[in-house]
Amino acid sequence: MRFSRLRLNGFKSFVDPTDLTIADGLTGVVGPNGCGKSNLLEALRWVMGENRPTAMRGGGMEDVIFAGAATRPARNFAEVAVHIDNLERRAPSAFNEMDHIEIVRRITRDAGSAYKVNARDARARDIQMLFADASTGSHSPALVRQGQIHELINARPHSRRRVLEEAAGISGLYQRRHEAEIKLNGVEQNLARVEDVAEQLAGQLENLARQARQAARYREIGAGLRHAEGLMLYLRWREADRARASAEEALGEKSSAAASAESAAVTTSRERRERDDAMTPLREEDAAAAAALQRLLVERDAISDRETRAREAVAALEGRIEQLDRDIEREQTLNGDAGESMARLDEEASRLVEAGKGHDGVLAGAAEVAGEAVAALEAGEATLAECTEEVARLAARHQSAQRQIDDSRKTLERSDAEVARAGEAETQAAGALECAEEALGESGKEVERAAADAAAAERRLKEADEARSEAQAREAEARAARSEAEGEHGALRAERDALAKLVALDSGGDGPVMDALRVEPGYEKALGAALADDLRAPIAGPEARSGWTELPAYPRPQSLPDGARALSEFVEAPGALARRLGQVGIVDAVEGARLQPGLSPGQRLVSIEGDLWRWDGFRVGAEEAPSASALRLQQINRLEELERTLEDAVGRAEAAIRAHDELKGRVAELSRADAEARDARRSADGRLAEAGREQSRAEADRNISRGKLETTRLAKARHDEETAAARKLLEEAEAAAAELPDLAAARARVDQVKQSVEAARITMMTRRAEHDELRRAGEARETRVGEIAAEAATWKKRLDTAGARLAELIERKAASEAELADAIEQPAQIGDRLGDLPAQRILHGMAGAGDVGDGADAADPRRHVRRIAV
Repeated sequence: MRFSRLRLNGFKSFVDPTDLTIADGLTGVVGPNGCGKSNLLEALRWVMGENRPTAMRGGGMEDVIFAGAATRPARNFAEVAVHIDNLERRAPSAFNEMDHIEIVRRITRDAGSAYKVNARDARARDIQMLFADASTGSHSPALVRQGQIHELINARPHSRRRVLEEAAGISGLYQRRHEAEIKLNGVEQNLARVEDVAEQLAGQLENLARQARQAARYREIGAGLRHAEGLMLYLRWREADRARASAEEALGEKSSAAASAESAAVTTSRERRERDDAMTPLREEDAAAAAALQRLLVERDAISDRETRAREAVAALEGRIEQLDRDIEREQTLNGDAGESMARLDEEASRLVEAGKGHDGVLAGAAEVAGEAVAALEAGEATLAECTEEVARLAARHQSAQRQIDDSRKTLERSDAEVARAGEAETQAAGALECAEEALGESGKEVERAAADAAAAERRLKEADEARSEAQAREAEARAARSEAEGEHGALRAERDALAKLVALDSGGDGPVMDALRVEPGYEKALGAALADDLRAPIAGPEARSGWTELPAYPRPQSLPDGARALSEFVEAPGALARRLGQVGIVDAVEGARLQPGLSPGQRLVSIEGDLWRWDGFRVGAEEAPSASALRLQQINRLEELERTLEDAVGRAEAAIRAHDELKGRVAELSRADAEARDARRSADGRLAEAGREQSRAEADRNISRGKLETTRLAKARHDEETAAARKLLEEAEAAAAELPDLAAARARVDQVKQSVEAARITMMTRRAEHDELRRAGEARETRVGEIAAEAATWKKRLDTAGARLAELIERKAASEAELADAIEQPAQIGDRLGDLPAQRILHGMAGAGDVGDGADAADPRRHVRRIAV
């Protein structure tokens, strides 16, 4: 990247536009302290994207704008432009199509910074990446400030690494990688958020699907319920209808039956009264017989209860005896099962004891065999470890020997090649020395010619620069005048448009008479006070019911008071307002009250300020008078004035634009001439610098050729010595490698030992499994023997208690049989006593009479007694 010019305008101490030409070679800026040398470096860093105010030696970025001095006002902006020569096409790919690249950074107070590349807007990131791709930038170590050399010397490795990365041209790659990592992180976060949202949406879809299924099921069930409810209601209606019909039919039958029953009840009541009269003596006889019968019934019931209890006791004793027989049989059966179980347990215990004989010896033998297998496995693993370690050491020795052989061969080959190259270089250095001597003489002559061309180009550039600066100053003045004219034109046009919208918005209906008026400026408030809202009424047509109508003049006009002028002198109005305006006078505000008493009917006085005095004694101050109509009249007058002023402003703006465009063309023409002069000067400087470089290069080539010739001779001798040493080392390494044991045989032995170890491991695992199986079988036998002993003790205890329980049951059976014999005799004795009762015959006769009598007589024994007594 080759900088050709730096332009400053309003940047720190450079208040006026200043150009710094950066020629080929070394460009120096010399001046006393405080003249602004450091500001040039800061301007270069600032235009390259520096955003730290501290790096600009300020508290804020706006501090780079010229702050003013005793004789110069402060500037509102600062601008720095750097020109880059890209004729060699060495710029980054995004900007490599242009021959010249102009980068401009402009800062305005309270507006921030803006970048442009060749008059097109650009981002700060684009500018920083442009310089980063070119291995430079605002933080580049190539921009050396005061004290930075000391910092680089004492810098940490990380800081030095930045210098080396920039020198290697990869700092832009790091910048792009950092930006790509930020974008990738952002994309990963977006993907994570998208996955979360997708999961949430999937969950919501599942919930919605479930809810949809539930809703469909709900609709189906609802439809079924509605159908079932309708069917149920219909069935209920049919059933209720049938029940209603049946009830009506039954009601008719019951009604006729009730009528029949009612007539029968009347007849029966009459017969009952007759029989009640005949039954009185019979009731007395019946009461005596019933008392006797009651005593006999109580005694019979007591004897019957004793007989029932005796029979129940007999049945209970018979059931108890049957239960005791079943218990005795069950105990005998259980005693037989206990004997069989004890025999079976004794037999199983004998088998387990027989199977456990010799178990300890077999288990000990299995443990011994398993231990031998473990010992064999451990010995094999130790042997395998020793063999593996020995093979590893041998492999390392083989690798070391082979590596030494390879290194020695490479060193020998490299030394032979270096010897050959040193010989060729010695021959070339001798020829280059002769060519450098000839080129040195030619370059001296070229330097003299280039110096003369550069001096002439410098004179032409100075003249073109002065003309361009003068044209730029005039163009700036023309631009300011154009901006002022355009601003004035824009403000007037905006005010005109706003007033036009207000006037158009207020206009409506049939067109108020106000739109047909033209009042002189300054008399709007007077007219508004005189007519007020009447100005909004339209001019009435032939068929209109409201509005202004033109009438002929008064036959005898009334004159206004002395000192009052008619308002019609200042207003252009339709004929419909002639009568009204002719009776309105204009007076000073201080004269209105004095002249009011002299007003004739219908007349009124107004002031320019808007005061009103009417003929009937009514008055209104200007501050209280209605102002809507006056304001509209003022707006209409202002709109007309703006139309006239706007035409003048348009003319001035067009003239300013034409003048500015002409000066812009002049500046562009002079800028092209200046650019051509600069290109010519740059070309001359380039030829001069190139000639100087050629001369220096030729002189340096001559010195280098001399040194190279001596160096090649010394290098050739050194490489011969290195070749001999490398050949000797190769022979020693090959001999040492031949003496090493065979690595393949050692590895084969390791494989054999490994196979034997695997076999020993399998054998050990088999022996250990057999030992564990024998141990578990012995433990299971011992556990079962203990369980058999516990079961045999339980069955023996049951047999011991079975004899006593059987004897007890037999004894209880004998006692129950004796009680049964006594209980069987008691029902017979009770029956004999019941037969001895005096009323027994009566009861037997009562039972026989019940077979032939009616139901009521059979149910009541007293009726039978009464019959017998009768």
